[in-house]
Amino acid sequence: MACLHDHSCEDHDCSSDWSLYKHIDLPRVSALNEATPGSVKSVFKAWEHRLNSSGDHLESNEGDPELLVFIPFTSDVKIKSISIIGGPDGTSPSKMRVFINREGIDFSDAQSMQAVQEWDLAENLQGVLEYQTRYSKFQGVGNITLHFPDNYGGDTTQIHYIGLKGEATQLKRDVVATIVYEITPNPSDHKTRAEGGAGFSNVE
Repeated sequence: MACLHDHSCEDHDCSSDWSLYKHIDLPRVSALNEATPGSVKSVFKAWEHRLNSSGDHLESNEGDPELLVFIPFTSDVKIKSISIIGGPDGTSPSKMRVFINREGIDFSDAQSMQAVQEWDLAENLQGVLEYQTRYSKFQGVGNITLHFPDNYGGDTTQIHYIGLKGEATQLKRDVVATIVYEITPNPSDHKTRAEGGAGFSNVE
């Protein structure tokens, strides 16, 4: 399920306001079968820079198009959609499978495990496609693993951009808790707050 952008991104969810880029724990991002170690970090960038191909990109080893990308977040997030910009000449990934909150997955695990969701990918060189998630399954995501098992016939798989759209849940959770206490105060909670002295100090 993909969305073709025929609108102004500034007025829709694809704007940078919904980008999860700033919530990615970039130092901990990793990939299996990348030809250049650490190159996977270069594919995460702000939405408006998604077509900037002047820097590095993620590429699999020669003759082996499979890639596995591990993406941890600095707080729990909800993911609404994923956008992938691949390479030219058959090097774009043709399929994507997703696993949630599973660390240390290798290729054997990915091939044998049931994915939370999977998509057949189109060649998206202009960054105009995004793939909608089954949103109810993408709540409380601490990390996500993307499995790209194959491409469009190239000797390697190239990925130039991975974009994740959604929202961080921690801030929303704090706001909701504050509203609940303002509207329907609970005496026992207020007592705990007074006695403990630190019940909601972290909100400020």
